[in-house]
Amino acid sequence: MADQGGQEKTERATPKKRRDERKKGHVAMSKDVVTVVSLMGIFCCLRLLFPIIYESLQDAMVFQISAVGKMEELSFANQQQVGWNAVVVVAKCVFPLGLLSIAFAVVGTGVQTRFLFTWDPLKFKLSKLNPLKGIKNMFSLKQVVELLKASLKILILGVILYNILKDQIIVIAQMMDLSLTSSGTYVLKEIFSMVLKIGMVFAAIAGFDFFYQHWSFEKDMKMTKEEVKEEFKQTEGDPKVKGKIRSIQQSMARSRMMQAVPDADVIIRNPTHYAVALKYDLDHDNAPIVIAKGQDHIALKIVEIGEQHGIKVLENKPLARGLYASTPLNSEIPAEYYGIVAEILVEIFRMNNKLV
Repeated sequence: MADQGGQEKTERATPKKRRDERKKGHVAMSKDVVTVVSLMGIFCCLRLLFPIIYESLQDAMVFQISAVGKMEELSFANQQQVGWNAVVVVAKCVFPLGLLSIAFAVVGTGVQTRFLFTWDPLKFKLSKLNPLKGIKNMFSLKQVVELLKASLKILILGVILYNILKDQIIVIAQMMDLSLTSSGTYVLKEIFSMVLKIGMVFAAIAGFDFFYQHWSFEKDMKMTKEEVKEEFKQTEGDPKVKGKIRSIQQSMARSRMMQAVPDADVIIRNPTHYAVALKYDLDHDNAPIVIAKGQDHIALKIVEIGEQHGIKVLENKPLARGLYASTPLNSEIPAEYYGIVAEILVEIFRMNNKLV
């Protein structure tokens, strides 16, 4: 799928885009999974609770009939009272099932969306009123898939009902001789069996829809290379600007380092590629410290500043290379260089009358 600029959306969605879209309520979710979870959950609860519900309705019916029989006059008020009592009894049976249905729907949705809650999809947006967009969506792949799923459900439902009724038509005719309780029990048993078969088939369709919705979501979330670059600029900053800032920071660090060179006791060089300035305070430092170091033109600049301030400059290629590679700036030199550096500093301190 090409974007407005004609570029192909070939890049996977970045974490930032996923977070932004999630805040807007755009997540992969299968409505079929929610429907199947709700219906099958209610079916299982109804099957478990049916004996209790049946007994409650039976007792209520007997009570209502008895109450009507005891009435001296079947007035409108009495009829209203009987009707209201019947409504209350039915509501007591149906209301818990309704709450369970909502609970199963919330669970089915929450598991898929990690219990995302946002008002953004409910906000009014003029783009939703765009008729051209609506017509385009009517002929999209999503709508074709939804149409195929709906047709498949109707077809499967029809086939299951036909097979059940075809096999049971003779049994239903014979049930005329059975008692109401026996025939009702048999019918309920067949209904539960039919619902279970339909639920299993619809669960398979929901499983397909679950994977399709995730595939479709990932496809819609893809980005062009230009979008990825723009996002990187927004989150990490323009690479050119960051490079310029880094260059300024390095320049400032070099400037501070060069200001420390006059405090050095000795500069070790090789002879143009490396230069390391060392300082050692006999009273405070445990070991000599590298206060400046550099390569090429920076090395030459360190030597130049050192010579301007009368700092002793010694040429020792292995030592200069080793100190440069092994010692970070403003850190003590490694123990392996103590001996050779000590010899150099002792000689310099004697020359400068620093060594007592």
